[in-house]
Amino acid sequence: MDFPRSRQYFQQEIEQPDEQIDLALSALYIAQEEYPNLDIFEYLNALDTMAFEIKERLPNQMYPLRTIQCINQYLYDDLGFSGNTADYYDPRNSFLNQVIERRVGIPITLSLVYLEIAKRIDFPMVGVGMPGHFLIRPDIAEMEIFVDAFNQGEVMFADDCQERLMQVYGQPVTMQPEFLVAVSKRQLLARMLSNLKFIYLNVQQLERALAAVERILLLLPDSPTEIRDRGLIYYQIGRWVAAVKDFETYLSQLPNAQDAPVIRRLLEQISKN
Repeated sequence: MDFPRSRQYFQQEIEQPDEQIDLALSALYIAQEEYPNLDIFEYLNALDTMAFEIKERLPNQMYPLRTIQCINQYLYDDLGFSGNTADYYDPRNSFLNQVIERRVGIPITLSLVYLEIAKRIDFPMVGVGMPGHFLIRPDIAEMEIFVDAFNQGEVMFADDCQERLMQVYGQPVTMQPEFLVAVSKRQLLARMLSNLKFIYLNVQQLERALAAVERILLLLPDSPTEIRDRGLIYYQIGRWVAAVKDFETYLSQLPNAQDAPVIRRLLEQISKN
């Protein structure tokens, strides 16, 4: 199958060691599949410009909290970036070019903008894959503060993260230490694509959902749940041979999975066609 050139560039970028992956470039290759005429360098330049503007405002000594305050003032007060609470599941919230243009997004894409600006001003930050609400934090030893890019760059401590988690799920949720662990660049990109996958599945845009899963599997090739989900999409669009292969792979990896009986029934149905 011939994939778009942007898919090929995406694959080349993510095949590098994780620390060498350019997050902004990778995210723009994701967007370019949806927007083929997208000028990637226009948006990289936009990030460069934002970082330059912030750097001009920074104090001589870059204290972490003061640096965060400068970024926040520029992004949220001056440029008007905000979390899209009005239409959270608009797919445009997951495309970096649209987030930069429209200045609205969801936690992970606003975090990506923040991370890329921080990188450009030599202020190391990392993504934090808290369930339901992506966060970022300074990559500084013994500094346990978190930044919520979706909520105007709010600075939080671990207890605040627990409260935010309960707000997201609308019920008591026990914070686990792994919820606040830094994620790799591949994991961040896979989470962005997972958001797109679920958005497209919910509106039955199966070809777009399939494109998202295919790119997740470039990042996480051995993920059994993604292999299963690709098989389910293949099944829905009538690509039986491909569906069978993915279902059999999934069952070989997780023969006792909770949904294994459902997958076996689907295999039986395909064999009758």
